Amino acid sequence: MLSRTQAVGLVALTLMWGVNWPVMKLSLQELTPLYFRALTMTGGALWLWAFYRLRGVRLTPQGHEWRSIVKLALPNMLGWHTLAIFGVAALASGRAAILGFTMPVWTVLLGALFFGQPLTRRSSVAALAVVLAVALLLADEFTAMAGRPVGVAVMLGAALSWAIGTLMMRRAHLTLPVEALTVWMMLLTAAALWLLALVFEPWPSWRFSPRMWGLLAYGVLFNYGFAQIIWFSLARHLPPATSAMSVMMVPLIGTASATVIAGEWPRWTDGVAVVCVMAAIATVLVPPAAWRAVLRR
Repeated sequence: MLSRTQAVGLVALTLMWGVNWPVMKLSLQELTPLYFRALTMTGGALWLWAFYRLRGVRLTPQGHEWRSIVKLALPNMLGWHTLAIFGVAALASGRAAILGFTMPVWTVLLGALFFGQPLTRRSSVAALAVVLAVALLLADEFTAMAGRPVGVAVMLGAALSWAIGTLMMRRAHLTLPVEALTVWMMLLTAAALWLLALVFEPWPSWRFSPRMWGLLAYGVLFNYGFAQIIWFSLARHLPPATSAMSVMMVPLIGTASATVIAGEWPRWTDGVAVVCVMAAIATVLVPPAAWRAVLRR
C-alpha cells in the first residue's frame, strides 16, 4: 500500500516528467538544443549537489569510481538526453514522449538478446505492441505534410541508449551512492554538451523572454531537481512494479499536456500509439503476481 506522501510523490513525479516534454519543445523556440540541455543540466546538477551535500551524502568519488561514472554517463545521460532533445526538435513533443518511453521494452529485449535473460510470452506481446506503435507513428510521419520520419529514428535511438544504460546500471558494482553517481554523471555530461554546443551551434544572445526564463527554471528546478529527488525516494521504498506506474503514465501526460502548453493537437495515431506503449510497459514491468491480484479484486 502507498502512504499518502508516496502517492502524492508518485503523482507529482508523473506530472513533472510528462509536462517536461512540451516545456522542452517551447524552450527550443528561443534556444538551440545543445545549449538548452547544457544550461538546464548544469543548473540541475548544481541544485542536486547542494541538496545532497546538506543531507550528508558522500559526493566525492574515489579511484575506480570515476571509471564507473564515465562509463554509465555515456548511455544514460549523454546518449539519452542529447538524442531526446533533437527528437523533440524534430517531432511533436507528445509523440517524442511516446517513443522515448518505449525504453522499458527495449531493456527487456536487449537483455534477452545480449545477456541471456529469458524472453517470455509477455515480453513478446510487449514487443509487438511497441512495433505497432512505432509503425503507426512512422507511417503518419511519412504521410504528413511536415512529417519528420528521421525524428522517429532519433527518438528510438534515445530510447535504446537509455535501455543500454539501464542494463549497464543493473550490472554495475557501485560503491558510490546513487545520488552522487547521478550528480557527477550530469556534471560530466553537461561539460560535454557545452563543448558540443560551442562547436556546432551559434552562441546564444541570452536575451530571453520572461516565459523562456520560466521554462528554463522548470527544467532546472523540477525536471533535474525535484523529480530526481522524488524518484530516488520512491525507488528506495517502493517495489519496482509500483514505481513503474510513473513510467507508464508519462507518455499519456506528455501527450495531453502538449495540447495545453504547446498547442499540439494529437492525431488518432498518437492515441493508439500511447495506449500500445502503456500496455507494453505494463506487460514487461508489472509482475504476474500483481496482475493476478488485480484480476481477483
